[in-house]
Amino acid sequence: MQKYFKESELILNPDGSVYHIHLRPENIAPTVIVVGDQHRVETISKNFDHIDFKVQSREFVTHTGTLNNKRITVISTGIGTDNIDIVINELDAAVNIDLENRIPKENHTTLDIIRIGTSGALQADIEVDTFVASAYGLGMDGLMNFYHYNETILEKDLTQQFIDQTGWNKKLAYPYIIKASPKLMKTIAAGLTSGITATASGFFGPQGRELRIPLAYPELNEKIESFNYEGNRITNFEMETAAIYGLGQTLGHNTLTICDIIANRVTRTYSKDYKRSVKKLIEFVLEKISQ
Repeated sequence: MQKYFKESELILNPDGSVYHIHLRPENIAPTVIVVGDQHRVETISKNFDHIDFKVQSREFVTHTGTLNNKRITVISTGIGTDNIDIVINELDAAVNIDLENRIPKENHTTLDIIRIGTSGALQADIEVDTFVASAYGLGMDGLMNFYHYNETILEKDLTQQFIDQTGWNKKLAYPYIIKASPKLMKTIAAGLTSGITATASGFFGPQGRELRIPLAYPELNEKIESFNYEGNRITNFEMETAAIYGLGQTLGHNTLTICDIIANRVTRTYSKDYKRSVKKLIEFVLEKISQ
């Protein structure tokens, strides 16, 4: 029996676009760049030869255009895995669900989804303004625990080693580690510093920052920094990657994150001009995509 998506589950706007991101299938290119900051969308799209579509809904800004005859979509997600849950599910719905009839399409569309972000390094030898590719996403956020997914995408040994080496507290969300798309690692991230990117559920306490509320697990960052299994170490902290990898790969898409390291949490250093460095990262990714 063919699945039918009810109005309360797949919410559409009056123009037939998916609810939050306001996109229809024709608005989405095969290659999608996702960024947190809505202002970064224009920073990227101004490099296009032509922009044929623009829309904004809340923090979700989308520009679609072409560069060297390659069609590219850029969309802002805002911060956090809750927003990633919206964006990845709705991007997939737009291209893989017949929105008019509310049934799955017969032919699956695979998107290349590439996150360009900023991040903090967790290893002293990773200097600020370095570009780091996330070979793996470590989910400390718990999002994928709400989904039934094929566990073949889960790096079980790596995940268990992380739990064992950190003495992971059962009060926290059960962690998961998922690999980046081998295709995108090879074509876009070749030669870059790479490692495991830890995805936190918040910016302060979940990343070991203490202001006026004491940390429940003040030793956690040190344990994360010292983690090593078969040469795999945790290179950086941010708030989106593991959810992109988990949802994207479950839905049949290729996923990759490349972050500009704007701070080093170990050496307590910060980029002197991170906007210039981010601009270089954007140019690097666009060149790789449009070749």
